[in-house]
Amino acid sequence: MSGQENVSSFIAESGDKQDRQTVVVKLGTSVLTGGSNKIDRAHLVELVRQCAMLIRQGHQVIVVTSGAIAAGRQHLNHPNLPNTIANKQMLAAVGQSRLIQEWESLFGIYGINIGQMLLTRADLDDRERYLNARDMLQALLDNNIVPVVNENDAVATAEIKVGDNDNLSALVAILAEADKLLLLTDQPGLFTADPRSNPDAELIREVHTIDETLHQLAGGSVSGLGTGGMATKLQAADVARRAGIEVTIAAGSRPEVIQHVVSGQPAGTRFLPLESPLESRKRWILAGPPPAGDIIIDAGAASAVVKRHSSLLSKGIVSVKGSFDRGAVARICDQHGKQLARGICRYSSKDLSAIAGRHSQDIQDILGYAHGPVAIHCDDLVVTD
Repeated sequence: MSGQENVSSFIAESGDKQDRQTVVVKLGTSVLTGGSNKIDRAHLVELVRQCAMLIRQGHQVIVVTSGAIAAGRQHLNHPNLPNTIANKQMLAAVGQSRLIQEWESLFGIYGINIGQMLLTRADLDDRERYLNARDMLQALLDNNIVPVVNENDAVATAEIKVGDNDNLSALVAILAEADKLLLLTDQPGLFTADPRSNPDAELIREVHTIDETLHQLAGGSVSGLGTGGMATKLQAADVARRAGIEVTIAAGSRPEVIQHVVSGQPAGTRFLPLESPLESRKRWILAGPPPAGDIIIDAGAASAVVKRHSSLLSKGIVSVKGSFDRGAVARICDQHGKQLARGICRYSSKDLSAIAGRHSQDIQDILGYAHGPVAIHCDDLVVTD
């Protein structure tokens, strides 16, 4: 029997496909190593078993894996190297192949094929590349192949890195239009205080709003092995929930944690999604390119954009910061510098500065041309406030 037939028969044992969910499982370095300096293969076997159970039930699973650098260090017997970008990239290049072989071997136990997907920020900055990445991800899922995703650390520089796999997993969840994002870590979830120093700290079971108080509760990485801590998990949760995705932060060592999250049983800290998922174009605005500049607007425009989800008109623009072309994504801020929204600009920064505070009917006379009566159309705008 071929691998594809194995997968098909494996999935055929599942129940009603109407209940199928797409689940992104992000595994931090601390989870993969168990806090040690090498990959914990026994624990990987258990995590793969849980993923295989989901697939048997008819769900789709995407794995976002850390650990390439850790795997590289282990394979090279933990060399004492200067902490340079080139050495980190070298370790990632060595470790990535080892890591993907491990995943391939373990999923192969269940007759499940995997497909490696390496991403950088540049793959999400450009609309066409974003759509290509989305189509590739969907093709893997449509063919019953588990995507195994990691940042392309072997070639990524500071300018094109997502930065950590927590935020990468949120972007992948948006690409896949996932139902759930599970961030597995070395902690049971988010607490009311630091449980390492405060015995009265309590686990926060459910989060409806991510505010400054919640951010202050987030601590750093405990293991020191990875790039993410609780703060990056909060960032990832905030991005994903705005795209209508439920997020859970939980301990990777907890028995049956993946199964419990998908079935709705209490596990870790659950972040409820916003009521209305963003349509595909707005998902890209939220998850894609970093803003190229800021558009400062007056109070009237702020109210229209935030409360009525109206298009941004040139009349409401106070000033423009940064230099960018037409089609760039910009932050929309109030006069105190607070971000209210992000959107795709119909005009360049130079043009927006020229028409700031002027009526839409004056755009043609001021510029000598017009790309429409709005600076940012409501269809190209995502409110973040």
